[in-house]
Amino acid sequence: MAATGSAVGLGNVWKFPYVAGENGGGAFVLIYLLCIAVVGLPILIGEIMLGRHGASNPFSAMIKSARESDASKLWAGTAILGIVAGLIIMSFYSLVAGWVLDYTVAMANGQFTGADAAVVDNYFNNVLLGDQKLQLAWHSAFTLITVAVLAGGVIKGLGNSIKIMMPLLFVLLLVSFFYSLNQGDFARGLHFMFDADFSKINAETVLIAMGQAFFTLSLGMSAMMAYGSYMPKSASIARTAIVICILDTGIAILAGLTIFPIVFAHGIEPSQGPGLMFLSIPLAFGNMPGGEIFGTLFFVLIAIAAWSSAISLVEPAVAWLSENTRLNRPVSAAIVGSIVWAGGTACIYVDGVFDQFDYIASNVLLPLGGLLIAIFCGWIMKRKIAKRELGDLSFNQFNLWYATTRVFTPVGVIAVLLFSTGIVKFNHDEALDLIESPANIEAPAADAVVAPKLEAPAAGPASQPQAAQ
Repeated sequence: MAATGSAVGLGNVWKFPYVAGENGGGAFVLIYLLCIAVVGLPILIGEIMLGRHGASNPFSAMIKSARESDASKLWAGTAILGIVAGLIIMSFYSLVAGWVLDYTVAMANGQFTGADAAVVDNYFNNVLLGDQKLQLAWHSAFTLITVAVLAGGVIKGLGNSIKIMMPLLFVLLLVSFFYSLNQGDFARGLHFMFDADFSKINAETVLIAMGQAFFTLSLGMSAMMAYGSYMPKSASIARTAIVICILDTGIAILAGLTIFPIVFAHGIEPSQGPGLMFLSIPLAFGNMPGGEIFGTLFFVLIAIAAWSSAISLVEPAVAWLSENTRLNRPVSAAIVGSIVWAGGTACIYVDGVFDQFDYIASNVLLPLGGLLIAIFCGWIMKRKIAKRELGDLSFNQFNLWYATTRVFTPVGVIAVLLFSTGIVKFNHDEALDLIESPANIEAPAADAVVAPKLEAPAAGPASQPQAAQ
């Protein structure tokens, strides 16, 4: 249950809708779902398996698996890569969680009761984002809460609280969904979410969709290895991973179906960016009976979800530091907390840092970490170890996971990284013509040799993601 709490958080309700809005809606959702099934699920199973087999912090777990597989201890670098990615993500994640805390208070004070789109927009862009000291205060408070919990141990009480929090969050999301269904432009929101326009699919879209899948499932950041180390041998890793994927994807889709109809009904641009949830949800609860109560509870639960995910982001670093140095856990938590606090402060005061942290972690480090996990589980780790940890799977089920992890997942991740970074390019317009009108493509002569059209990467710096605000 704690692992589910790690996966279900701000990435589903806050990030998924705005990233889908920035990348064309339905086309992005389609690629995202494919990434969850073909890339996310196999790697999730592998990462949990490595954690349970190692029964220690991610770094030590990788060393144990490498040693038992007669492989180099350098594979433990995969865990270090995940730890670094988690700390970078936590730097801006805690800032957004601070926004959630602010909105919890604002909703309770009736700030959005009867508010229209202009009032909500002014609050987010001017009252909150325009006050750097206010953001710093909320960011500091959230970081302090997270560090305090980590100082005492990650599992104590976390699973029980999430068992209560998860159903409540789902119920309140359903409440806002039904408001959106009745008061929002639901037909337009539905079309935006599920009408796939293939002209909007390119290598960058696929990379961002894959990065979002890694982000929401907490993959490639060593978090699932950390939770796997606490999983009893009697529990089914595959079943747990499937449940996590279903809940994670379901809540993300439900959040999109809740937010986009409100967005279109109030003339808000779906490509608004990170503020999309903070512009739409207050409009829903602020204009329904009892909205102050339901809205406040909604943001409280979002804050708790963010807190559980934040723990998973930072726990691997704290565990590694406390187990590999003479520092006790409270001191280790304080050191790691100071690092992410400094990173979050930079996101507030330095333009572009928020976007750069998000892009580098989500679209580079997480896929790279996931790729290394897939290669290790599929090619390096002894098959008998994996077979023993996944003993509840049938012969065919295990072979399906094993083949996917060995071949399809690594090839897919490598291809996306190559195309998105410009190392390999293809003619997008010709590919689109082939998909939409294959009859219009001339067949080559019988003696012709057809080779893929490759272009050298353009010179100059890589394009940067859009500003967060």
